[in-house]
Amino acid sequence: MKKSILIVAGEVSGDLHAAKVVRAVKAYSPETVFWGIGGDDMCAEGVELLQHTDQMSVMGLGEVLKHYSFFKGVLKQILAEVDKRKPDTALLVDYPGFNLRLATELKKRGVEVNYYISPKVWAWNKKRIPKMAKVIDRLMVVFPFELEVFKGSGLRADFVGNPLVAQIDDVLSRDSEPLPWKSARRIALLPGSRRQEIERILPTMLTAAKKLEERFSELSFMIATPNERIEQLVNEQVARSQEKPIRLTVVCGHARELMRQAEAAIVTSGTATLETALIGTPHILVYKTSAFTYWFARVVIKVSHIGLVNIIAGRTVCPELIQYDATAETLAAETAKLMVDTPERAEMLKGYAEIRQLLGARPAAENVAAILCED
Repeated sequence: MKKSILIVAGEVSGDLHAAKVVRAVKAYSPETVFWGIGGDDMCAEGVELLQHTDQMSVMGLGEVLKHYSFFKGVLKQILAEVDKRKPDTALLVDYPGFNLRLATELKKRGVEVNYYISPKVWAWNKKRIPKMAKVIDRLMVVFPFELEVFKGSGLRADFVGNPLVAQIDDVLSRDSEPLPWKSARRIALLPGSRRQEIERILPTMLTAAKKLEERFSELSFMIATPNERIEQLVNEQVARSQEKPIRLTVVCGHARELMRQAEAAIVTSGTATLETALIGTPHILVYKTSAFTYWFARVVIKVSHIGLVNIIAGRTVCPELIQYDATAETLAAETAKLMVDTPERAEMLKGYAEIRQLLGARPAAENVAAILCED
């Protein structure tokens, strides 16, 4: 009998990880039908999309509140389809603000809830763990330390491996592909995949790049965007910028190849920071948000770092320039330390090796697929 799976990934990174799971499930069970929320990668794997990640990717409390009616409507739409289609199971991928609420409603309807890539309750709200245990049947975590977080909660948790490890190893195993760099010395700029990130962070990146260009001769910069819609936003921001480097190129896709070829990188906080570390390119983490969201985060977040690289290592491996510390001058100065054989660069690369060892090499997508296909 054909199996129906509701799958929800509301962001670009989750879309990529979910697409890998879809492919792995179809290797087990080609007749399985997937439908839900995702992006271009899930669409390419044959998932029927009811909403695209471009509409769902909103960051920050203030921004979420502005779009509250939209998200309420999407939740209503998904639940109407659940009532109509009666899926055999659901796979919710990261995106906790929406997915935990959806999990509650799915549980009321008797739908089995699998959750891949846990909400970061260890960072900001461990009090949510009992609620998660009530609405999630199985949690698949991607960091080994998360097993201890959920120990004794009654929530069945499995460490399936980190999906980025296999994906990055695949990139590194292939021949390097040509990219339109404008000089031999190369810096990657990764401003994020959300409109708010591009509007708030990219201008500072561009000014920092200009300062680096003035300091180092024959330096070129490249920005990678996840899709054509984000590429248009980036190009519009670049066109408006009064301070930007002369040798600058914007490309659609190729982010990991871009990281691989760069001498150093300036990266917006998120999954891309861990990707950059696994590839082995020294980087600076940067993040800016609205004043209200920043204030709220300072109140609720209970960890000393926000970057995945530093959280996994349990120490500062990569500098984090957040909000008011994220000035163009500081960003340029910190990046400059990584562009020659310095103690800072050597220590960062040593930290990268530790992180790879901690994450191991389990095939995450295949492990998730095996769980979904269990009888």
